[in-house]
Amino acid sequence: MPKLQELSDSDGVPGAVVAKTLAARLREQLADDIVRGALAPGVSLEEAELAKRFDVSRTPVREAIRLLVASGLVEARPHRSAVVARATESQLAGMFEALRELECLCAGFSAERMTAPEKTELKRAHAALLRVVRAGDPQRYHELNEQFHAVIYAGCHNDYLERLTLETRARIAPFSRAQFRTLGRLARSHAEHEAIVKAIIDGKADRAAAAMKAHIGYVHDAYSTYRAG
Repeated sequence: MPKLQELSDSDGVPGAVVAKTLAARLREQLADDIVRGALAPGVSLEEAELAKRFDVSRTPVREAIRLLVASGLVEARPHRSAVVARATESQLAGMFEALRELECLCAGFSAERMTAPEKTELKRAHAALLRVVRAGDPQRYHELNEQFHAVIYAGCHNDYLERLTLETRARIAPFSRAQFRTLGRLARSHAEHEAIVKAIIDGKADRAAAAMKAHIGYVHDAYSTYRAG
């Protein structure tokens, strides 16, 4: 497994930011290993071993494990190493159901409340995703997809709803990220986004919410297909 290149304070990046960045990258790597079965349920995640494997300190490893626990991919055990879990179908269904409803609210409110500059930013984010579809890069698509949805959350102009939706999306990110590896998923995802963007730009709240509801449903279906394969 490739090691992660560790940043240092000498790079001009604050230590707290370095740890957070490394933790996010570690979380993605470990989440990938868990979702595709390279790390089986019940396997212990030893901080010292992972720090050595990825050539990092134990601080980002500890934070990455905490993030994985929040996603349900890992189980924390008092005074013992965390272990790999496997989210049940009912747990995943519940997470996707919650995300779907939150995203619907955000899309509907954004259709009513987005400012002209925010709509321009939404169109820019949508166009950037199309370029990645053509390049066929699932990882980059995932990264820009998070930004695309964040623009919609911000556009709802409800700070509490925005934060709650971001937190829910973060918990489900390892699963939604995996579905981009299914054949043709990037193009389909972008087409689903097209309907959402058009409804928001046109100020059609009901249509935006319905398009978002369908989109999150397709994301869940795509992940189920990936998991079954």
